[in-house]
Amino acid sequence: MCPNNQEVKALKYILLVFGVSCCAQMMAQGGLLSLAKKVGTMLDTMSVKGVDRNYIDAPVKPWQVIAKGNVSQTIVSMNARGNMDVFDYNARPYLRTTPSQYVGLWAGYRGYGLGYTVNVGGDKGSYLTFGATGGAYGINVRIHSFKNSNPSFNINSSILSEEVSETWNDVELIDPIRVRTVIADGYYMFNGKKFSYAAAYDQSVIQKRSAGSLMAGLMYNYTHINYASDYNGDLVYVMGGLGKVKLWQGSAGVGYAYNWVPVRGLLVNVMAMPMLTFVNKIKGYGYATNVEELMNDPYCWDEDVTEEEWDEWFYGNLYIKPLGNKTFDSGLSLGFDARMSLTYNVGRFFFNAYGQFNNIRYRHNTTHGYLNDWFVNTAIGIRL
Repeated sequence: MCPNNQEVKALKYILLVFGVSCCAQMMAQGGLLSLAKKVGTMLDTMSVKGVDRNYIDAPVKPWQVIAKGNVSQTIVSMNARGNMDVFDYNARPYLRTTPSQYVGLWAGYRGYGLGYTVNVGGDKGSYLTFGATGGAYGINVRIHSFKNSNPSFNINSSILSEEVSETWNDVELIDPIRVRTVIADGYYMFNGKKFSYAAAYDQSVIQKRSAGSLMAGLMYNYTHINYASDYNGDLVYVMGGLGKVKLWQGSAGVGYAYNWVPVRGLLVNVMAMPMLTFVNKIKGYGYATNVEELMNDPYCWDEDVTEEEWDEWFYGNLYIKPLGNKTFDSGLSLGFDARMSLTYNVGRFFFNAYGQFNNIRYRHNTTHGYLNDWFVNTAIGIRL
């Protein structure tokens, strides 16, 4: 059967639409390829723009695929003593987390890319990082959130005797302490012509000769420690009613960084910067508990009650109640930021290990303390 005129017209229309669609798709793909090439050319130019090629050079292969590992730890020490209008507190807690381990992959072009990491041990929390580096600058953001049920927690409370305080040093909490730290720092190197921050910390370029640079930096820190729950009422009690603490800090500093190239392919970087904290706020949250009421109950001292029965009774009836909060401005304080990196380039492969240590301090009248945050990253990468 031969097609009629209407069928022929319909077939021509379908073929026309299909042809136009194919052409548009090909043009779109060509446009995307052209745009990608332009962006790649721009990144290639940016990686060596304004630098002395006798000291800094870009690898021939622009793509990087990197397997990474990370070990990190957070230590919080407080000497808390005073009055917040609604509650009194007097304790010296010391919280040290178990070192956490993460592994992941990263892929990018000239140091710009994406990565993903997973926790494989330690505090079982989450660790999100973001970094951007150039010849004369570096930006890093680290967000560490975790829960800890069995921390090294030295109470030293005025409510407890020394012997009883020692029993808290290896306590197993029913409801874990929740901690979140956010540390963001940025650096600017004044000798970007001969010194490369990127060569030491993301291997997007190669430092060929030794060089150093004076540097300026800014840092922001936010720390949130929260153990305010009914099951932790006894902990809140021995802390004098203090159940949650938030810290905000902004710091600035001037330091020095040096890239040492002892032999071809090997790079050792050391960076040190004292930091002056000019924004330093503490917010404490107070809670009332019924611990004393439970301790005065005859059931609490009944010798016929088993340990399991006592725990079920005590923690089943324990509760806390919010009293209020207060914010303090801690004033100026001194801290320290230090980094070290070791990189070895061999052909298309490179190996890197670097660590960073931050010491951040705060003080308000008789309340003071510090946050120590450190991590060590290792990487094995190939350039494509």
